[in-house]
This record gives sequence, structure tokens and C-alpha cells, in this order.
Amino acid sequence: MTTPQFGDPDGAHAFRDRPAAFGILMQDGHIALVTVKKPHHDAWFDLPGGAIDPGEDDLAAVVREFGEETGLAIAPGELLGHADQYFVTTDGERRNNRQAFFEVRLLGQAPQLKIEADHTLVWMAPLEAISRLRHESHAWAVALSQRRTYVRRDPHKGV
Repeated sequence: MTTPQFGDPDGAHAFRDRPAAFGILMQDGHIALVTVKKPHHDAWFDLPGGAIDPGEDDLAAVVREFGEETGLAIAPGELLGHADQYFVTTDGERRNNRQAFFEVRLLGQAPQLKIEADHTLVWMAPLEAISRLRHESHAWAVALSQRRTYVRRDPHKGV
């Protein structure tokens, strides 16, 4: 299966690959997101997660990044899929996020894990999240998660 590619590559510039992992946590019909506020930029919504550190695999990265951004301890579940996203960071770096998206399960509150002060946990209805997430690839992953949840409830609905 081909990995979907999102974003505009802007052929005049090179985009450096950046492996990343993100989690989709559903609780009471809402999805965990982070609102990110950087100096001199409007706030945006992302799925919790981020770059995979050297020597780290995507499962360890999603657990670490999720905790650092939300203060929640999670366990990774099913791999939903992979997608790539061209984007420009707030520092002007051109990246192609090579992302793994996982369904995750909440283990509990873990405020000692939260170290990213510019990230704030928010809960949002999935359809609203799809329309408000910064990256198209994140919206795609939420839609994929919702579709899989729907079909799991009644496999004949997908026919």
C-alpha cells in the first residue's frame, strides 16, 4: 500500500525527512488534542506526538511525546497507518514528517511527564477535530480511526 503524502512540497526548496509518531486517544466520545502556542504565531491544534529520537522506535516515541505534551500516561495500541506531511516549522525549517499513527489507551494522569509548556491538552469531538487540525495527515488519521471504530462495532456497516 502506498503511503499518502500531504502538504505542498514547494519544489523550489528541499524538505528534510523527520520520522515521527502520533497517538489517537478517544475518551467519552472526544479525542485528545494539543493546542500549541508559539511566540509570534497563532495557536493551532495537533495530535499529541512528535519526532522519534535517535535510537528510539515509534512505539517508545508516541508514549514519550504524548506524556511530554499532555501529562497523560498511555499505552500504544493498534497501528492505524503511516502518512507523510510536508510542512514548515515555526523556525522556518522545511520538513517532511514521516509519521506513524497509533490508537492509544489511557493509563492515567502523569503530570510529572509534561515538559512542553507551549502544549495544552484539549478534548474535541472527532468531526470538529478533523476540520480544525493543522496538518491534513492528522485529520486523515482521525478519520481513519473513526472509520475503523464504526466498522468494528458492526462489520456489515462497511458493506
